[in-house]
Amino acid sequence: MSVAAHRRTLPDAPARRGWCPGLSRPMPTGDGLLARVHPPLGILTLPQARAVAESARRFGNGHLDLTARANLQIRGVTEATRAPLARLLEAAGLGDRRADGGPQRLTLTSPLAGHDPAETFDVLALARAVEAAGLAVAGLPAKTLVVVEGRLGAEVPEADAYLFPHVSGDIRIAVAVEQGFHDLATCAAEEAQAAIAALLQAFARTGLRRMRDLSPDDFSALDNAVRVEIQTQVPSPVRERDRVRDATSPDKPDPSPQPSPARERGHGGVSRWAVPSSPRAGVEWLAPRQRILTVDAPFGRCTADALDHLVDLAARLGAEEIRLSPARGFVLLPLQDPSAADLTALARNFIVAAEDPRRSVAACTGAPACASGSTPTLNDAALLAEMFAPFGLEGRSAHVSGCAKGCARPGPADLTLVGRDGLYGAVVGGAPGDEPAIHLPIEAVLERLGRAKTIGLAAAFAPDRAWTDIGRTKRPA
Repeated sequence: MSVAAHRRTLPDAPARRGWCPGLSRPMPTGDGLLARVHPPLGILTLPQARAVAESARRFGNGHLDLTARANLQIRGVTEATRAPLARLLEAAGLGDRRADGGPQRLTLTSPLAGHDPAETFDVLALARAVEAAGLAVAGLPAKTLVVVEGRLGAEVPEADAYLFPHVSGDIRIAVAVEQGFHDLATCAAEEAQAAIAALLQAFARTGLRRMRDLSPDDFSALDNAVRVEIQTQVPSPVRERDRVRDATSPDKPDPSPQPSPARERGHGGVSRWAVPSSPRAGVEWLAPRQRILTVDAPFGRCTADALDHLVDLAARLGAEEIRLSPARGFVLLPLQDPSAADLTALARNFIVAAEDPRRSVAACTGAPACASGSTPTLNDAALLAEMFAPFGLEGRSAHVSGCAKGCARPGPADLTLVGRDGLYGAVVGGAPGDEPAIHLPIEAVLERLGRAKTIGLAAAFAPDRAWTDIGRTKRPA
């Protein structure tokens, strides 16, 4: 489809069938409608967290999904409950911010943004400025994402654009390319809002959905828009030359955001996906006087009651807010240490130990809750996690996806299982959309994973034994 045709077919969001103010149009799934909640900057006040739990209990089926973009999804919404759900969320300050089909939340930050002593600039202030700039850009695709990372050398997830620190103290602006990202320019923190606004406006004019799909001409247009904006604000040629200097030049080294070594792929060794350095599950000290409590939702799912219990604990420990993590969990900044009894109670619903094998496995909802899935991914992911534990301890990752969309983890993992017709396509070191080497039932996957401890993942999932494993009945031999 041409860019012009793509633009003409974009729906007028307020007139979309079923749209109501305060809530994006819920998506049909196997267990009803799915309503998305986008907490501003990924932060919930305690009253807002209670409102989300109440919404899921009263107007959904009581289940919540946590996403890799640190958002929430309420499952089991119906046509009859969607309007009162929207009103409750709107009253809690969690309603939609725009009605034109654009991104309800544009930025992703570390769950410790604003508290991490390693940050070199005010991450939350810059993220708010980027959100404000994005609201003014018409035609911005709904899934546009800008990562704002304040730590030198930190890992970053897949996104469209990146703002992270330069060793000089300025802000680096980069955009996604097919493998990793490419620096555009460097500017002062107070000029970043205008520069990113120019970038987003130029991107919206292309009509594309993701920046990594830019043609050379489109990329040049974005590059030029950012540089012209910076030059307009900063007339000094010396200052401008310093800002647009390649951050990786030998005379001015700058540690780039780092991919996880276990997830490197493609030429250049740049990861397409790496979970930001979210804190590990459990209790840790961020600074001499700042403790953090992190709990992960097993495979990104929890119940309304579990969230209510977490809010109760947060209030008791003196935490004023609950932050969502890209690792699909919650982070508290409590004033007091949780007791052993508190952690035991949390462990009934959440992952509270860094060594829990489920932390290394991502999974979507799967069948029957998702209409696109043909396999019970949550049950199978629990089985896989136990067998995958030795690899998880090495920092490796697995993904059990109900279909090739890869909602739980769009990018590559060390082992990705993609459901199709009741079987799993096995992809080693790739993403859900990549071509599987073989298709296996879960029993055969687990058997091969047992052998992988000795011979490695690639050898264990080589296609030479696919026929003997599956057989004519599609069952393990």
